[in-house]
Amino acid sequence: MPETTPDPSTVLTALPPLSAQAERLIELGVHEFAGLSAEEIRTFAARAGAGAGADGEGALLAVHPDRAPASALAPLLRRDGKPGFVVVDMPDVDEFAPCALELPDAPLYLVHGLDRGDHMANWSPDEALPALTKEDRTPLVLTEGIQWVLQQPEALERNLCFMTIGSRLRKPNGSFDARTPAIWISNGTGRDGRERRNAPKVGWCWWNNRHTWLGFASTTGRRG
Repeated sequence: MPETTPDPSTVLTALPPLSAQAERLIELGVHEFAGLSAEEIRTFAARAGAGAGADGEGALLAVHPDRAPASALAPLLRRDGKPGFVVVDMPDVDEFAPCALELPDAPLYLVHGLDRGDHMANWSPDEALPALTKEDRTPLVLTEGIQWVLQQPEALERNLCFMTIGSRLRKPNGSFDARTPAIWISNGTGRDGRERRNAPKVGWCWWNNRHTWLGFASTTGRRG
């Protein structure tokens, strides 16, 4: 494995309270395309917060990808006033499904113990996955990663971005597509277009490739 040293300056502040996260989702209109009412989201956040106690602090309020796909969430991201986008060569972004992990069977759930995985920068997904498993962590799926940045924009920093290898695309022959989803910041080059420089970007990297600026976002668990 590549040797890396975590930078203590990259430690993130805690996520907003669940009630504030609920209001953020409502403000963005996520409840509308997810087929939920504003009251349903507020009620879930209130009950989850009351029942979770200290365990609920710092948890992410997530909408299940069946209700809120990546293609609908990505444009809601903002950085320097610029909206997020999905790269043009990933038109099948919503077909990347949870792999080797189970999401709660509920439209809303909590994601605990988020970590951006900075210490795994310059690892390949193939190297990072067994290391996360050994730590009793599971990788985030793409929609969880997007929603994390929606709630905590500072989770996405230039040169400290992350992959979401909990989402994979299975091909018709049963093998996996070598592309793996990631969220980073556009440089405005190539097909992104200069006008998208510094915009949040949903793209992909090869399963066996390493990138010095991409960690591996993960969680200690999920609860419906």
